[in-house]
Amino acid sequence: MLGSNWFECSVKVDRNQMIGQEDNYSGNYLVDALTCGEAEKRVMEEVGMYCNGALAITGVKNTKINELFLSEDENADKWYKAKVMFVVMDEKSEKEKKTAVIMIIQANNFDDALNRLKEGMKGSMMDYEIDTIQRSKILDVFPFSADHIAENTDIDVPENKNFTVDLTKDNESDTTITE
Repeated sequence: MLGSNWFECSVKVDRNQMIGQEDNYSGNYLVDALTCGEAEKRVMEEVGMYCNGALAITGVKNTKINELFLSEDENADKWYKAKVMFVVMDEKSEKEKKTAVIMIIQANNFDDALNRLKEGMKGSMMDYEIDTIQRSKILDVFPFSADHIAENTDIDVPENKNFTVDLTKDNESDTTITE
């Protein structure tokens, strides 16, 4: 997910239950989007279709996510946030230098998250240390997709093509498709 621009959107939902009582919840959603406005719109679309009450975005913040480990396991309904320290040797000072990166892991439980992280890091050429893994407040993740652009704009995005979106100062987007 290199090059992704992740936004964490906080949402408050007032849902009406069948027996007339109201059921309220708050939660966070992670969205890969170009702008805060697009992230907010996508959360309203994605979450709005599942609630029959009021939906309010209470906050949108840009967040530094370096890697996302998705799971195909339908029981993996939790999201964990891992802080991984990459260790490199500084040639000038001859000391170890650690660089922190944040990773999000979809998993069943803590042990599953740790195993998925280790599996995902197997191909790493750098030495690393797992600093922390903790359950996050994220309820769901909405990655960026060409399908979403094609469905919500009049831009034709051919399959298996790279595309770029340039934002002008008028907040209008100019999209180019490259091979």
